[in-house]
Amino acid sequence: MPRTKKSASESPAPESTKLEKSGANWRDPKYFFNRELSWLEFNDRVLHEALDPRTPLLERLKFLGIFSSNLDEFFMVRVAGLQQQVEAGVLKLTPDGRTPQQQLEAIRDRLYPMVVRQHQHFHTELRPLLIQHGIVLLDYIDLDPEQRTYLQNYFEERIFPVLTPLAVDPSHPFPHISNLSLNLAVVVQNPDTEKELFARIKVPKVLPRFIPLPKSLCVSPDGKPAVWMGVTLEQTIAHNLEGLFPGMKILEYHPFRVTRHADIAVEEDEADDLLLAIEQELRKRRSGGSVVRLEVQTTMPSDIRETLMREMELEEDDVYDVEGMLGLGDVMSLMGLPLPELKDPPWKWTIPPRLRNLPELEIGSEVDLEGDLFREIRERGDILLHHPYHSFTATVQHFITQAAIDPQVLAIKMTLYRTSGDSPVIEALVKAAENGKQVAVLVELKARFDEENNILWARKLERSGVHVVYGLVGLKTHTKIALVVRQEEDRIHRYVHIGTGNYNPKTAKLYTDLGLLSCREELGADLTDLFNYLTGYSRQQSYRKLLVAPVSLRDRMLACIRREIDLAKEGKEGRIVAKMNALVDPQIIATLYEASQVGVRIDLIVRGICCLRPGVPEVSENIRVISIVGRFLEHSRIFYFQNGGDERVFIGSADWMPRNLDRRVEAITPVEDPKLAKDLQEILGIMLSDNRQAWELQPDGSYIQRRPPEEGSEQSAQQILMDMARQE
Repeated sequence: MPRTKKSASESPAPESTKLEKSGANWRDPKYFFNRELSWLEFNDRVLHEALDPRTPLLERLKFLGIFSSNLDEFFMVRVAGLQQQVEAGVLKLTPDGRTPQQQLEAIRDRLYPMVVRQHQHFHTELRPLLIQHGIVLLDYIDLDPEQRTYLQNYFEERIFPVLTPLAVDPSHPFPHISNLSLNLAVVVQNPDTEKELFARIKVPKVLPRFIPLPKSLCVSPDGKPAVWMGVTLEQTIAHNLEGLFPGMKILEYHPFRVTRHADIAVEEDEADDLLLAIEQELRKRRSGGSVVRLEVQTTMPSDIRETLMREMELEEDDVYDVEGMLGLGDVMSLMGLPLPELKDPPWKWTIPPRLRNLPELEIGSEVDLEGDLFREIRERGDILLHHPYHSFTATVQHFITQAAIDPQVLAIKMTLYRTSGDSPVIEALVKAAENGKQVAVLVELKARFDEENNILWARKLERSGVHVVYGLVGLKTHTKIALVVRQEEDRIHRYVHIGTGNYNPKTAKLYTDLGLLSCREELGADLTDLFNYLTGYSRQQSYRKLLVAPVSLRDRMLACIRREIDLAKEGKEGRIVAKMNALVDPQIIATLYEASQVGVRIDLIVRGICCLRPGVPEVSENIRVISIVGRFLEHSRIFYFQNGGDERVFIGSADWMPRNLDRRVEAITPVEDPKLAKDLQEILGIMLSDNRQAWELQPDGSYIQRRPPEEGSEQSAQQILMDMARQE
């Protein structure tokens, strides 16, 4: 594929450079976008991948599902938090000048058309396309007699025993509706009294949402054979209600779906045992907080709608009316169909050339010192890893596994923020402890929606003899670091892995992340100090190389930006390129505005939320912001500063957000190997030249998708990086 190679320092010069505005009030709300609305714009870009005909058909379903699941979490956490602020009478303004109530109103106004577009697109565009490829999601009323008989038997044998209809009347109070549950509101009539009665049936999550028909019955209404044919679980229940209400007349039924507040709040200062405190909060989450959203079909009658709103204490703005199927996140399950032609071409990760001769390691195997990863790092220098282009198994997992079984390794220390349920990393740590090594792991129990999983693994690690720490009071430990202490001849060597992503082999196949393997003395000493800070009473305030939050990261990043400002004021070129997940911090944004005003050229690659307003004349006209949304979730963080020719490049776990800079433990490392620093600059340059999945942020807050020039070729950064990995 033809491509343009650019380094991070290369970019078109700005058309004009304004003099520094004296006395500018960089805290003025007009210079900031709203955090929540900016996130909605990100999710709209996700939705666009589902709408884009260039995206393979089943991948379009995947993005439709991601859009829905993203919204679920947004309501459970962000909208719920705003509603709590309104109830508490909070009037504090956001940097863009909005109260909590104004934010809720703006969210509704922006989101509702997006949800309508999502459902309309699924039913009017994607379902017909699926039918063309033999994937038929039938409505129950369109079943032929043989198909209907099959589903009636299926209902009686597999669904009916699981269901529990709940009456609602003076002796039966309105039942608790669990979070993210799909339900049927059913109205029946007693034929003797002709009285109408209300009942609720929960559509069980333990059963598949889509019931496939056997191959022999996969014939579509037009008589053509289908690859897959199925009916939704709720329609199957709805059309067999007589078995649940014998002797009653079924008048009507209407599906609805509920979202509840599900964030966890723990008073850490008052919790004697953080693990137990979070377990208690998890039980509260399962029972559910207040309802924050009710989804209903547009056909639901007003009286049933009002009943649900009254019983769950909802306002009109909390209700979202949609056409067709509720809970579109479940369509992601159709990605499992064996139709590779309707998916992205499979990606098979590669192994970095320097690591290709290492033997495969398993727990219990002997270390082959001829294929020693530690020797490779010690003798030939730092190694840069880029996932999912590079294999997680053959790199990071190999690093931890060799440490676990290598008799020369004395100690392993790691942070775990999120990991998979069957993580080989966990197994390696358990084996290391069994082998008598000192193993210390900081497990972040407050990793949102992974709390329960982390508790399970923390207990398993403790039982095996690992020293488990649960983080610091008031701070989430978000940093991605591992330290291996190894006895070699007459001295100790420390080997480190510092990354941008979690030690999770599953997400490592889906997220783009970077990692550095090194045995530089100063990095090893810094990680030793950082782990002492995390596990003991150390109040370490200075580090040799690392930028650590909440200790020094904010000040060091601001100093790097101000260095570019000073150079520009001296008439020299200032240049900043930064890639991250989110840009929210007002102080960082204000300093970037100052840099832009004196002519520093700034390119920002921000996947999600961006509260900075680019392209404003005399304020931010030297700042460009792009977002890349593709088959992999852009998760890596890279920070480049030209620094008068003495270029500085960093990678690490932190975004430019107040929570990362002030309320989390984060670590960012300089990449000092000149070749690896140039590799990172090339990655940034490839991102900046993307015209396939890159969106450019406009001064009004909208995003415009880049398109190839009329005579140019389409350049996808992710595809280019896959091609480069293959060619390595």
